[in-house]
Amino acid sequence: MKRLISCEMFFTIVTLLTLNGFFIANTSQFTDDENLNIGYYIESQQNETLSYAQDRDMPKFGESMHNMTIPVGREAILACVVDNLQTYKIAWLRVDTQTILTIQSHVITKNHRMSIAHVEKRAWVLKIKDVKESDRGWYMCQINTDPMKSQTVFLNVVVPPDILDYPTSTDMVVREGSNVTLRCAASGSPEPVITWRRENGDPIALSTDVEVTSINGSIFTISRVNRLHMGAYLCIASNGIPPTISKRVMLIVHFPPMIWIQNQLVGAAFGQRVTLECHSEAYPKSINYWMKNETIITPGGRYEPSSYEKEYKVVMKLTIKPVDESDFGNFKCIAKNSLGDTDGSIKLYHLPQSTIVTTVSTTTAMDPLTTNVVQQHINDNFVDRNLHNTNKSPWNMSNASSNNNLFGATSGLWNTLDGSSGIRDREHRDRTSERKRNNKQNAAGKNQDASRDNEILNAAVTLSTSKLIVGIVLTTNFLLFRRTTFLNVLV
Repeated sequence: MKRLISCEMFFTIVTLLTLNGFFIANTSQFTDDENLNIGYYIESQQNETLSYAQDRDMPKFGESMHNMTIPVGREAILACVVDNLQTYKIAWLRVDTQTILTIQSHVITKNHRMSIAHVEKRAWVLKIKDVKESDRGWYMCQINTDPMKSQTVFLNVVVPPDILDYPTSTDMVVREGSNVTLRCAASGSPEPVITWRRENGDPIALSTDVEVTSINGSIFTISRVNRLHMGAYLCIASNGIPPTISKRVMLIVHFPPMIWIQNQLVGAAFGQRVTLECHSEAYPKSINYWMKNETIITPGGRYEPSSYEKEYKVVMKLTIKPVDESDFGNFKCIAKNSLGDTDGSIKLYHLPQSTIVTTVSTTTAMDPLTTNVVQQHINDNFVDRNLHNTNKSPWNMSNASSNNNLFGATSGLWNTLDGSSGIRDREHRDRTSERKRNNKQNAAGKNQDASRDNEILNAAVTLSTSKLIVGIVLTTNFLLFRRTTFLNVLV
């Protein structure tokens, strides 16, 4: 190859000398200035030809180098590819510090994380282990030619986000109604973006009518904090370099106890099982108990106090089984913490046992108008017992009352139950004297009948309007039966 290059140089020189002789032979045709210009041109052409010939023998870079981005802690590999190196040397340098890192296969720097490798006889590879943020910068691959040849590459070291402990807020305890500012600081490359969220995913209330799921920024302020703001908040830092990191900040809101009662009046009958209930909210957590007649109620016996807690909320329950006469009155549920105390009152009153009629599933109180109608109807049935005795047959009445279940009956039925009895006035007069003799014997029975009639009246008064007709029929049947019995006794 050297012989070929020498031959080419020889022919080139011969050509130039020939041209030079040609120009010299013709100098007589040009002026002195023209001769100088021609000489300069010939010299430059000779230099370019020699430079071209020399460049063909000089080393050159086989590939261009590209900038690299490496996460901190990884290994960076910078490759410099050189062709036709011959006896020249390769060196790696740190541009910003003007530090020689390696020459050929020798590591010059004292940084033990750097090494050099010669790969495939044309690539000089600089390796940097456990890359640090301080390794970011420009690197140069240089060939010691004259003039020097070099290539540069930029190593970018990216750093995942890291939350700084000192500027970042820790768990906070504040009073309800005060203003709160949460701070979060993070480092990383590129600079991290900070987002605030609630740990449980609930929205963040900025005002009474504005709620957001997250807030961007290192500073987060809550004006007039309340118990609904209490909980864990997450400061999340991210910059696109995994992993994303977060820190938990607990916001604790202190407030005195508050009690809410749904039912302040509770009715119960003797022997019934009843449960009283109070809802309280307080933080720090309150001490909760029940009182009756200024005496604290303890578990045991007929009283069973219990409570169910969730965060700052408590449901207090007091179960009484069974209810006794001494239980009627006021019960107090009390909540206390270091900021204060409060109580709520529930009145337990006696609820009379309801009279149950077999043909009616439920009984309810009627309004005054309905009560008057029932009372007037029953009074009509009691008017002039003697008149009924003279116009009706006791046997037919007995049969009617014992064989018929009357629903939807009215007072007109009182005049249709006798049929054609054929009872005469004479027969009635004959029995009058006998009835008088038996009046004294039946006095006790009448009093008993009257009390039973009152019971039926009370039962009818408690019937609902929708069951009024059924109640009247039942009352009517009972009265007919009692009257029949009484007439039988007289006869």
